[in-house]
Amino acid sequence: MDNNYVGHTLLQSVPFGNEMLKSRLVMAPMTRNFSPGGVPGENVAQYYRKRAENGIGLLITEGTAINHPSAVASNDIPRFYGEDALDGWSNVVTQVHQAGGKIIPQLWHVGAARKAGSAPNIDSPPVSPSGFTLKGQRNEKIKALTENEVIEMIDAYAEAAGNAKRIGFDGIELHGAHGYLIDQFLWELTNKRNDEYGGNLAERTKFAADIVRACRKEVGPEFPIVFRYSQWKGSDYGAKLAKNSSELEQLLTPLVDAGVDIFHCSTRRIWEAEFKDEDLSLNLAGWTKRITNRPTIAVGSVGINRAYLSNQDNDNLTIVDNLKMIDTKIKEGEFDYVAVGRALLADPEWAVKLKKGKLDQVLHYTKEAEKELV
Repeated sequence: MDNNYVGHTLLQSVPFGNEMLKSRLVMAPMTRNFSPGGVPGENVAQYYRKRAENGIGLLITEGTAINHPSAVASNDIPRFYGEDALDGWSNVVTQVHQAGGKIIPQLWHVGAARKAGSAPNIDSPPVSPSGFTLKGQRNEKIKALTENEVIEMIDAYAEAAGNAKRIGFDGIELHGAHGYLIDQFLWELTNKRNDEYGGNLAERTKFAADIVRACRKEVGPEFPIVFRYSQWKGSDYGAKLAKNSSELEQLLTPLVDAGVDIFHCSTRRIWEAEFKDEDLSLNLAGWTKRITNRPTIAVGSVGINRAYLSNQDNDNLTIVDNLKMIDTKIKEGEFDYVAVGRALLADPEWAVKLKKGKLDQVLHYTKEAEKELV
């Protein structure tokens, strides 16, 4: 099969900050719980190296805990603070760079998505903007952050960004998607604050924008800051931060002004138009690039024929159809990079098989086999 049969635009070298990626392919962040005590070991380094060796231009790590006791909900989610964990990440960076890849950590706080009593710090309560659950219900077990605590949280993100640069990462990604802490500040259902961190849509961006500014101050002007966001939440796939492109502009403009370099636009189906009443073609990444003029990462069930957490196959579009569509949209400038998740989890050689025109030989992802995949 001809190497340029499908998906060839994904294999092009492309700028990332002042550096070049060997392809437009990005490994999407995927939580794995493979770091006992929060420390990534050699197995984690080899996991990332294997994908870098096989054609992935940029790897985004699984979500990593910022330095806050309620950041995550497992002993096995990696930390991004403490010299033991940072030494482990330094080894990951070395391995990925030796394989010719670039890598950035995803900095994460889950906020109210964490259940009370969860490890690693069972006595630390879940925190959120206003003490509301992800369904918009007040819950006394969830602590509303005070203004001073908000500032301390911003500082924790900045500390992590500084650590990332110090140990050799190629940038950072801020996890502002899927109903986690930053997203909880953006979302009207979970942010009921009446101080400067609450209010209308544009005003609710202040927490995220302040984090970006604080990180930028730590890392300087040349270090790429990626901001991942989504409309959907883990608790509500139909949720919308922005109901139209005008509202999306209100959401994104403060983040651009704060210093975001690249937007990672998380959707469950890359082929779906975001605002069908306005444009039947543009997905969220396409709209984001049009509004911000910043590079964007598109994502959503690229390498599989089933949307995330869906029980129905996508009968109308095959993986090859998706890749042909991506080729067209990249050529038309709608987005710049494409993130692949579960397909790369299942088959580290996915990009190589794409290059060789051998997608029929790809190992396919199944939920049952997930814990065995390395």
